[in-house]
Amino acid sequence: MNRGPVSVFEALPGIEVPVGEMRRALERIWESDAPAGAGAPSEFRAAQLNLVLHLGLPTTAEDAVAQFELALRFAQAHPCRAITLVPLADAPAGAPMRAKLYSQCYLGGSRGDMSCTEALVLAYPQETRAFVSDQVSTLIDPDLPLYYWAHRFSACRKIADYQYLLRTARRFVFDSALVPEEALTFPWPRPETVRDLAAARLLHVRQLLGQHLAGIEPERLVDGLERVVVSATPGLRQEGRALLAWALAALRRCGEAAGLATGAQAPVESDAPPVLELEFGYSGGRYFRWKADFAMGAAGFDADFGAGRELHCAPVKLAPPEIALGEALLF
Repeated sequence: MNRGPVSVFEALPGIEVPVGEMRRALERIWESDAPAGAGAPSEFRAAQLNLVLHLGLPTTAEDAVAQFELALRFAQAHPCRAITLVPLADAPAGAPMRAKLYSQCYLGGSRGDMSCTEALVLAYPQETRAFVSDQVSTLIDPDLPLYYWAHRFSACRKIADYQYLLRTARRFVFDSALVPEEALTFPWPRPETVRDLAAARLLHVRQLLGQHLAGIEPERLVDGLERVVVSATPGLRQEGRALLAWALAALRRCGEAAGLATGAQAPVESDAPPVLELEFGYSGGRYFRWKADFAMGAAGFDADFGAGRELHCAPVKLAPPEIALGEALLF
């Protein structure tokens, strides 16, 4: 007998519990007996923060599991109470909220390396969305900071309804490659908290470029600068936008002359491998060009600042998802 496609809530791991019993069920998990000599799991609940992962309606069951597992990998390095919010798109009128509870402990090289993470899943019909923030406020650890990660949402105005999360969170994170274009300019309640995972994925790229350009005098970097151009294949369009913004901001810190330069983003043919390119154009024929091929894992530098052409290569990669998430949330 075919059951049909598995829902997001069903796909996520955990034991289903009544919504009203979530806090008590959470306490019972850590009261369970531990293996002889291992110590009680409660000894290793050194949580540092609350993380709310909010799955948007376009999220598939497979994608939801992938993001949930990403949150757990993040929690392994940064122990936290993780709460995953799941909107129920097709719930009948009057359907109740549903909840799941999941816990996991990680063993390091010694007993002292053990850490435990607690994860809650709260699924809600759209008609009860006004009460979700109230429910979350009862589930978080009030002594720890709150971080809010909204994944693959379809409308900024709907996320804007979750005022408690947006106003309380130390960071509000989304991936500009997976959400509406207006998310980067939408009037969020606290814009200073907003972070983009597309920009966070450039962590190693920024480090590579920063280390190279730091060896050039700031005055030489901006003297005669006329244009800054970033080119990107379609799959890296948002990373290209973030790279352009980063480059312009860095150059402007080098001197006022950089403020006269124009910035532009240009496409690369769609059948090319994942590529990012950065170019500084100067008067008098000087230039700086950088190209990263992420399929090959290599980047090439080509520059002439007036003392002759210089060429060299370096390894390059985008930050793995858990590193990018940590960069966006914590830095």
